[in-house]
Amino acid sequence: MKAKKILVMGVSGCGKSLIGSNIAKTLGLPFHDGDDYHPKANVDKMAQGIPLNDEDRIGWLETLNRIYTDNESAVIACSALKPMYRDILRRNNEDLVIIFLQGDFETIWQRLSSRENHYFNGEAMLRSQFEALVEPAPNEALFVDISQPADQVTSQALKAIEASS
Repeated sequence: MKAKKILVMGVSGCGKSLIGSNIAKTLGLPFHDGDDYHPKANVDKMAQGIPLNDEDRIGWLETLNRIYTDNESAVIACSALKPMYRDILRRNNEDLVIIFLQGDFETIWQRLSSRENHYFNGEAMLRSQFEALVEPAPNEALFVDISQPADQVTSQALKAIEASS
């Protein structure tokens, strides 16, 4: 399989971390959860239920871009809600394969509501993510429906990566 740099994107609660780590494990690639790279100010803001703005995200996205540019391979889970964010992640990484985990608000809100020990706080924040989301163009990403069980989502994503190589 040719893909060595993979972005798993979507709104919070869509399964980016789980699916991204499953993809990385299957392909033998290093996995990075983008949430782990947020500066403390961003984490504090989100914990208060305050959505991040573009300015909050720029430095964080540049950090994630460096993971791709400094390494031969990486799978990163990151919301990448807007084309501008994806452009930052793709900079000097033209071979980046983007997996868009696509799901509806109700499914994702149900999953988020059952989470414990996560700084993402509140239905309003999830709504803000859906409002900010600009879905990738069909030629920009591989779309995977998250309404199925996680193992099937992972399998579908791996098949899409294989087909795109």
